[in-house]
Amino acid sequence: MNEPKAQRRYKDTIFRILFSDKENLLSLYNALNKTNYTDVSGLEITTLENAVYMNYKNDVSFVFDLELMLYEHQSTVNPNMPLRDLVYVTSVLKKRIDGRKLYGSGQVMIPAPRFVVFYNGTKAQPERWTLRLSDAYAKRQENPELELTVTVYNINRGFNEEIMGACRLLREYAEYVDKVREYAGRMPFTEAVEQATDYCIEAGILADFLKANRAEVIDVWLYEFDEEGYLQDRYDEALEQGIQIGEERGEKRLAELLQSLAADGRTEDARRAVFDSAYREKLYAEQQ
Repeated sequence: MNEPKAQRRYKDTIFRILFSDKENLLSLYNALNKTNYTDVSGLEITTLENAVYMNYKNDVSFVFDLELMLYEHQSTVNPNMPLRDLVYVTSVLKKRIDGRKLYGSGQVMIPAPRFVVFYNGTKAQPERWTLRLSDAYAKRQENPELELTVTVYNINRGFNEEIMGACRLLREYAEYVDKVREYAGRMPFTEAVEQATDYCIEAGILADFLKANRAEVIDVWLYEFDEEGYLQDRYDEALEQGIQIGEERGEKRLAELLQSLAADGRTEDARRAVFDSAYREKLYAEQQ
């Protein structure tokens, strides 16, 4: 079967490709831990081939300084991350230890696990929050005997500036994603990715990385892009923002216009109506 070129590295995301480089990954680890390690010889990137039934295409996992770290990028909020990470870390540890030693008298030592999610979706979220495995328990327990926590960092512009400032690549990654979204708001997505990539190279944003991996990065964008979901998200944002603007301005008809466009499935018109007053007046005339 002939598969689209973008599926050549279907498990990868731009985040994974960028931070699979040991030097880059160490800079991110240092930023989160406020350390300044420079030697990557002790950093072991771990991989699992068909070991977990979930799709972990967004993750970068590694062992460093006696810790087992799982970094994952998410553009949506997923409350099931603790459960997913529990399955994942169990599989990793099973591969790392000698099962026979579990039944011996000696203590089996394992790297301390830590779970981190970098969120850069478009839905408003706090700067940092914690997900807990116990939140999924059908029966609540005051002191759960099995717990796993995942720390989620919002890496959108204006959030977690200390971490973003300490890791230039993470900041530039967020800027690049933001630029793609900006262009996608006014042109077809394929063109938006191309132009945003060229802009960032010229502006020195992930320039070396994008120059070296331009074709692959664009392939990943296009393979992962969910047009229907993207348009729905843009519409939801436009509707929410438009209604808020309408309420603030006392423009009841703006809210009514957006609701009417929603009923007709005119997502792009709703998005443009929020920001383009001339176009909004044109739509008002159509509604009369």
